[in-house]
Amino acid sequence: MKITDLLSQQTISISASAASKEDVIRQAVALIAKSGAISDVETYTKGVFKREEESTTGIGEGIAIPHCKSDAVNKPALAAMVLPDGVDYASLDGEPVHLLFLIAAPNSESNVHLEVLARLSELLMDESFKDKLVGAKSVEEFLRVIDEAEGAKVNAVEEADSGFPRVLGVTGCPTGIAHTYMAEEALKKAAKEMGISIKVETNGQGGVKNLLTDEEIEHGEGIVVAADVDVNEGRFAGKRLVKTAVAKGIHEPKELISKALDPNTPIYKPGEAAVKSSAGGKESVGRTIYRHLMSGVSHMLPFVIGGGILTAIAFLIDTMCGNAGSSSFGSVNAVAAWFKSIGGFAMGFMLWVLAGFIAHSIAGRPGLVVGMVGGYLATLTDFNIQASIQGSEYTLTSSAGFLGAILAGFLAGYIIKLLTLCFQWLPKSLESLKSILIFPVLGVLLIGFGMWLLNTPFIYLNVGFTNALNWLSDNGLILVLCALLAGMMAIDMGGPINKAAYVFGTAMLASAAAGELADPNTGYMIMAAVMIGGMVPPLGIAISCHLFPQKYSKDQRKEGYVNYIMGASFITEGAIPFAASDPWRVILSSVVGSVVAGLLCGLFGCTLMAPHGGVFVVAVIGNWYWYLLSVVIGSFITAFMLGLLKKDNANPELGKWKGLHLLPKKKEEEAPESK
Repeated sequence: MKITDLLSQQTISISASAASKEDVIRQAVALIAKSGAISDVETYTKGVFKREEESTTGIGEGIAIPHCKSDAVNKPALAAMVLPDGVDYASLDGEPVHLLFLIAAPNSESNVHLEVLARLSELLMDESFKDKLVGAKSVEEFLRVIDEAEGAKVNAVEEADSGFPRVLGVTGCPTGIAHTYMAEEALKKAAKEMGISIKVETNGQGGVKNLLTDEEIEHGEGIVVAADVDVNEGRFAGKRLVKTAVAKGIHEPKELISKALDPNTPIYKPGEAAVKSSAGGKESVGRTIYRHLMSGVSHMLPFVIGGGILTAIAFLIDTMCGNAGSSSFGSVNAVAAWFKSIGGFAMGFMLWVLAGFIAHSIAGRPGLVVGMVGGYLATLTDFNIQASIQGSEYTLTSSAGFLGAILAGFLAGYIIKLLTLCFQWLPKSLESLKSILIFPVLGVLLIGFGMWLLNTPFIYLNVGFTNALNWLSDNGLILVLCALLAGMMAIDMGGPINKAAYVFGTAMLASAAAGELADPNTGYMIMAAVMIGGMVPPLGIAISCHLFPQKYSKDQRKEGYVNYIMGASFITEGAIPFAASDPWRVILSSVVGSVVAGLLCGLFGCTLMAPHGGVFVVAVIGNWYWYLLSVVIGSFITAFMLGLLKKDNANPELGKWKGLHLLPKKKEEEAPESK
């Protein structure tokens, strides 16, 4: 059904004026009533206002698209209003509305209002189309503008319909668990609403799924890469490519799809920067560093998690055998020693892999070997320039460690970049020599020399960092650190701050397991605080959805209940959709709950010997009963803060249980029809 099939001259006003949002909606309803599409005007009007209570239909850029599916509608209809002076509509961007479409849909299974809404939204993304409508001098011209634009869109779709998706997407996040698939779902949902075919490739922990084929790439019109890890972009040469962070894929999917299909988006050429989703231009230095670092972290995490949990099992076995007080704790029992050996070997690879894949992200496959060698050199205690103190040789018994491995990865990547530049004069017939001979030999030599020079200052930095941590522990300030790290886990729920806290926690866990800390419990307490900080936000939201359902829409409550599982599994990302819809209230509540939980966790001396798992690794949590109590307290604090801070949502389908009302409902917040 076309948009113009639902419009008629009597349902269009090109010079309207209104005093308020309520006034303009009632005027639009009156226009539709003229067409005979509504059997009960008052019932339909109440339905429109009830929809507005859920969230404003003022979508921004001067546009509003109120809509309602109701038994009071006999047939699908559409009203259109141009408001030259604008009206305050409480739009998402706070700007007045100049163009309004009201959709009336019968209460049937056809969902015609969604089809029209999607098509209207897609057309209205074109600034010139909107300007032509607002500037129309007559109703006939208004209808003609819509008919021409819709006809051009339909023709373009028919011409492009070759059985292949029009848009191709690629998503990926450092952990490859939640963001990757949330971005995939957001892109697919947005494409469906826009009437555009799409296929999305995911780069998750389980590997690449829905791999884009050469044929699909050849026939695709635009590419969206929403990833915080390195992906193979060279295959998209000759296509319009929009590249952005995975979070943008979750929050701005329609914008990304529209930009990928925009004829003004430049064609991507390997070696050139792809168009960014925001203002374009080159990727910022900070964003570049973060992307390369997260590529290394994402490949390192399976080694940390696999090795860490096996090591934790070793400690559990020795505990059950009564060997907890032994100086060889974790290796006294033969079976425990076997588990600890395997876990130790796995965790021993983590810094090599971290450095290797940072270099791989920067320089591609040639950077991998150089980065891994650099990461290995960062773990050695005897590969450095020996310090001379007052004429005596001083042997450093530590290694450059985690920080040194990060530096090694970046150094290795840019060494390969430099070598690529230096040997670009080689003829193409000798191109293969670069990757199999020149780059490995010179790259390994240069990274060896570089780490020989840099290991010493990083060893001092690492030793100082460890000493500072021990000082915090000795002076009772470990509680402050536990609270801080737990709060960091809740701030951006899987973003850079969250990842920084988690990587710090896993590094301290590895140091504790290797006996590098004066008191290993310090490292285990930090890991416990990090995990508890990531569990509280989704659990708090889930509890809040149960106690205060009037604060959430029906779909949000369904997502909220799923967060019981996600929170218990230490997957913080389940809280992201809630934070996106109401940032400051959700983030503030989550951070406060996590900080309290982290503080209690440290106060009770809870420890954790596994880097992941949530409640499913409770057997290796020291003082687990106090740990679970801390989780519960922090989660309920978050839940009650959300109940106190969030405004009520319209939920006519709640049934008997309406939840708890902590504050009396204000008169001005009541629905307009009840006034």
